[in-house]
Amino acid sequence: MWKARVFTLYPEIFPGPLSKGLYGKALQKKIWDLEVIDIRDSAEDKHKTVDDTPFGGGSGMLLKPNVLGKSLDSRLKKNERVFYLSPKGKKFDQKFAKDLTKEKTINLICGHFEGIDARILSTRNIEEISIGDYILSGGESASFVVLDSVLRLLPGVLGNEKSKDDESFENGLLEYPQYTKPQIWKKKSVPEVLLSGDHAKIKDWRLSQSKDITRRQRPDLWKKYLNKKKNEKY
Repeated sequence: MWKARVFTLYPEIFPGPLSKGLYGKALQKKIWDLEVIDIRDSAEDKHKTVDDTPFGGGSGMLLKPNVLGKSLDSRLKKNERVFYLSPKGKKFDQKFAKDLTKEKTINLICGHFEGIDARILSTRNIEEISIGDYILSGGESASFVVLDSVLRLLPGVLGNEKSKDDESFENGLLEYPQYTKPQIWKKKSVPEVLLSGDHAKIKDWRLSQSKDITRRQRPDLWKKYLNKKKNEKY
């Protein structure tokens, strides 16, 4: 069973949307498990103080290292990977999500305020990861993104396992356009090739569409795709 352990100041948020739909069913079937740790439980004063002002001045507050450290030490097991959700971290992508499915347990630290004391990172083997180049008020939203992207890759979670193969990023390209009934809507018809029953032509059309969309909307991915294909020839 794959497990996620989340360290947060707002445990009541979880499991949130992960308790619904396919993820909720998978949770009930024990395909995956979620443990939520309230960082505030490790506070050392009667006021349950978890943050303080930064040395050197500056705006905002930082999570105290003694509080967060105590919380981590009370739950972490040997050789488990620990991730701090931070805009300074390594970019989280589909490949990263696939790699995390190979772990038995992952730990996610949800920061708040202006972040956490840097000594936490330097005294423990904590990896920083980022879901994008923007700022959130806390790590909880980012943790849902990470968990959502990983859970859907676990065997037995999705109804149709093959549905993952044609999605964006699986082959280095964005996904092709999809259509369903009715065949004609707002005077717009489904592309004829999708009605032909010719699977080879449909496959070629979808690949062509994926290439065109990637080239127009994500030139960075298109460049990586071309380089990959070029290297495959040698």
